[in-house]
Amino acid sequence: MKLIVGLGNPGVKYEGTRHNAGFMVMDAISEKLNVSINKKKFEGSYVKTKIGNEDVILLKPETYMNNSGFSVRACMDFFKISREDILVIYDDLDTPVGSIRLKTKGSAGGHNGVKSVIACAMGEEFDRIRVGIGRNPQINIIDYVLTRFRPDELEDLNHSVEQAANAAILAIKQGFPKAMNRYNVKPKKPKVKKEEKENTKDLYPNNGKDEIYRVEGNKNTNE
Repeated sequence: MKLIVGLGNPGVKYEGTRHNAGFMVMDAISEKLNVSINKKKFEGSYVKTKIGNEDVILLKPETYMNNSGFSVRACMDFFKISREDILVIYDDLDTPVGSIRLKTKGSAGGHNGVKSVIACAMGEEFDRIRVGIGRNPQINIIDYVLTRFRPDELEDLNHSVEQAANAAILAIKQGFPKAMNRYNVKPKKPKVKKEEKENTKDLYPNNGKDEIYRVEGNKNTNE
């Protein structure tokens, strides 16, 4: 059995925000499989289905981003799913809008949702699909991930969500290496306005790679 998890924040307040790219992909996957992720358990919403001959759980944690791992762990324990059989889909600041990146393991890279999954799954050895949300050096990262995509980004966003959903389904059917070979293409070069270029160096001297971003106002936030 496999587990596909999309990370995000529940509620109308967060719908369509950059931090909810993982939820967007899960909705696309469920539409392609003609199922609804509407069963309530594991502190989230889930559905059990099949992709090819494989039993698969689709899960959207509703613990808020920073505690996503609690939902993942509960689902793992109930269905006896190993860490190596998990695929986590989430937003990525270092990938431009319109691009996705697949990898088999690694650190959280500053993403507290992934950090929580790593802690609760007790290891980094699980597959990931990162959906690009880009950066805006004029906006604080904590605020930026909670903004909605601009109208001029929607075409690229829809493309990346579609690609991520297809990659996830292919990974289950033919294996993650096959999906990596097909979908790990060179990322699109992000469009940066002139005024943003002039301010980038002062605001993000380390390109923001060590930044930890989280949801403000979440009482369960982990620092």
